[in-house]
Amino acid sequence: MTNRKDDRTSAGRLFTRRNALIGGATVTAGAVAAGGINAVRRDGGGNPQVEEAGATAPLADAVVGFHGDRQAGITTPAPAYGNFIAVGLRAGLDRTDVRRMLKVLTADAADLTSGLPPIADQEPELAEIPANLTVTVGFGERVFDIVDPAAKPEWLKPLPAFEQIDQLREEYNGGDLVLQICSDDRMTLAHAQRVLLKGLRSFGEAKWVQEGFRNASGSLKKGTTMRNLFGQVDGTINPTTEDSSMDEVVYGDLEGLEPWAPGGTSLVIRRIHMNLDTWDEADPPGREDAVGRRISNGAPLTGQREEDPADLSATTPLGFPVIGDYAHIRRATATTPEERILRRPYNYDLPVSAAGGLAVKDSTSGGVSDSGLIFASYQADPVRQFLPIQQRLAELDMLNMWTVPIGSAVFAIPPGCSPGGFVGDLLFED
Repeated sequence: MTNRKDDRTSAGRLFTRRNALIGGATVTAGAVAAGGINAVRRDGGGNPQVEEAGATAPLADAVVGFHGDRQAGITTPAPAYGNFIAVGLRAGLDRTDVRRMLKVLTADAADLTSGLPPIADQEPELAEIPANLTVTVGFGERVFDIVDPAAKPEWLKPLPAFEQIDQLREEYNGGDLVLQICSDDRMTLAHAQRVLLKGLRSFGEAKWVQEGFRNASGSLKKGTTMRNLFGQVDGTINPTTEDSSMDEVVYGDLEGLEPWAPGGTSLVIRRIHMNLDTWDEADPPGREDAVGRRISNGAPLTGQREEDPADLSATTPLGFPVIGDYAHIRRATATTPEERILRRPYNYDLPVSAAGGLAVKDSTSGGVSDSGLIFASYQADPVRQFLPIQQRLAELDMLNMWTVPIGSAVFAIPPGCSPGGFVGDLLFED
């Protein structure tokens, strides 16, 4: 097993590095004390629970590399848990402040994803199990407005209102900075979130947090498409790293598309409330008709396997389309080569506030569930790729009977960085 124990041996050295990163930003006495505590703990040896795990606990040493030309957490296989955090930056921040913030954020994220406790980590033992932890950073408009307005992508703005379906709530919209934190261990994710937000306290505060989940690690065969809480296979036609499609769709390596920066992309987050209570009233044939796929294995109604292409021209003996004009997969099917996206969603399922009422209230609700989908979509240009698909779904999609978008946000995802650099450093190049 790889030994991830840090060799930094004095509180003075630890605190000096943090000062170098954040410059004049305020650090509390508690953080100073934490540096000393960490130094003692690290000198005393690693966590024996981790060091003795061996092959019986493969996630204990499962590391996804942080540095590179592109950020991790995009084409990386999605772990079991994913949290999306939007941060609102404080008023009065200038270019130097944002640079300092991104250096702190990068240093902490690089440590955490490697299984190392960051400098001011007061619970270092909780950082020692990375469990495929990834931290992906995205920028809202304000980061560009402060640092380099000329570099802001034209598409970086709120999506147009889809009045037919949207019931957006301010608590799930927008943000100046976004963190996508994913891991196969819920404890690891919770600790990483807390540490990263502590490092951002001098610069902003959380605007919203959306917590999501998939199947637990090891419960599905590798490469299995996830299911949402409708039981629907979600993400069958995703691009793949096994051919050129991922580069084309996500990073703009396709004629007609152009990334805002080499190695950069975009993230659209749509929070979709799913009315499981009225979905319960639909029988299996009705559900499959609405989706256009068999619920059992995800195959299109015109095929036998999930991977079979949908035949949208097929008709029944009476001449009706096998896959209806209103079916979800017909409305989501690309009409041009660039109309493709990488779907990387997570489910959410929140406690109900009272047995006789809803925690989430909207005009379509008639039951007691507060569940849905954190629909995360990566693409080089959301206007060219995501927007046409969403417009067709808003106009006519049978699933709209059971779903309500309640949140929406768009972010520019900068390239990755090399060791010694920081995420977003391209905006500071003279």
